[in-house]
Amino acid sequence: MTVKILAVGDVCGTSGLDFLHRTLKNYKAQNGIDFCVVNGENANVVGVTPKQCDSILRAGADVVTLGNHTWTRWELQPYLDESRRVIRPANFAPQCPGAGDVVINADFGKVEVINLIGKFGLDANTDNPFVVVDTILQEPGAGIILVDFHAEATSEKVAMGHFLDGRVSAVWGTHTHVQTSDAMVLPNGTGYITDLGMTGPIHSVIGVAPEQSIGKFLGDPPRRYDPASGPCKLEGCVFEVDVDTGKCMSAEHIRLK
Repeated sequence: MTVKILAVGDVCGTSGLDFLHRTLKNYKAQNGIDFCVVNGENANVVGVTPKQCDSILRAGADVVTLGNHTWTRWELQPYLDESRRVIRPANFAPQCPGAGDVVINADFGKVEVINLIGKFGLDANTDNPFVVVDTILQEPGAGIILVDFHAEATSEKVAMGHFLDGRVSAVWGTHTHVQTSDAMVLPNGTGYITDLGMTGPIHSVIGVAPEQSIGKFLGDPPRRYDPASGPCKLEGCVFEVDVDTGKCMSAEHIRLK
């Protein structure tokens, strides 16, 4: 028996969240998706609020993952201690609120979702993600294990994929918001893609209004990011996984407009 796992790229701004609501449930129903993980890192453009996390879950996510903007909204801290299905990177310091992995009892069996954040190029005081995930995997988890690696460097993401090949069902990258064309099954049976892409405005600079982003590169004073307007897209990847072995059988990137 195989199941289909959908991983959805970073939700960006109100328009991205609205587009997720308009498309996700229909896509899941029409394509036989059995489990869905959505990165909610940028639903508030920078960070995400508890209300927005709840909205992503209502839209059809089984688990919401986060990233480097986890602590941007202070009100998320008590929420993370209360919400089982919203997780933050596991390699944040252990005293931080919330959890970095969760085991969900799905209809077809147990699914473990692990959230990690990269060290290269991200200004975050975190533990080594390779060491942390290795420790997590020493404990009994689930037959299907999924990893969202929120990282800047493609080399760090690819290295993580090979590090976990044969040990987890799928590894995908988030954070850079540009979908890569390398969806594949690694040699030992782990599904992989370097970056899922994003869910938000098509004509944008990774979700931000182009004129503002251009101004930043020209030297304008910093200010809060403004989301771009216009039509949206949903990007992600579908992994088909054998329930008995936990091995990935296929990986295919998707884009909905």
